[in-house]
Amino acid sequence: MLTIKEAAITNNCPECFNQELKLSFYQKHIKNAFYHKMTPEVTSEIKCKKCFSLIYPVNWTPDIERVFEYYSKLVEPKKTSIRFTALFYALILLVIGLVAGGIYVFMEGLI
Repeated sequence: MLTIKEAAITNNCPECFNQELKLSFYQKHIKNAFYHKMTPEVTSEIKCKKCFSLIYPVNWTPDIERVFEYYSKLVEPKKTSIRFTALFYALILLVIGLVAGGIYVFMEGLI
């Protein structure tokens, strides 16, 4: 997950009634040996800075909902993209080389 926006909000925490909450928006990022992909999936969480508890939507007050809606409109996810790694390109070159070598051997009648 890649953090795309964080905001400090001053609503009361439903657990400890502290007025320091942090709203974070994350965009899913997939990495493996062959590619890195940025997906359009955006998730969010609200966490209290004092008691470190996650505030789930069930516990949200109307004020928290309004602030969340406001910030969710401001969030602009990064453009979805896919980037291939060097291993992917090396594998493609290896396959092309093997196919070309097989065609050469077949055409020359060496088999």
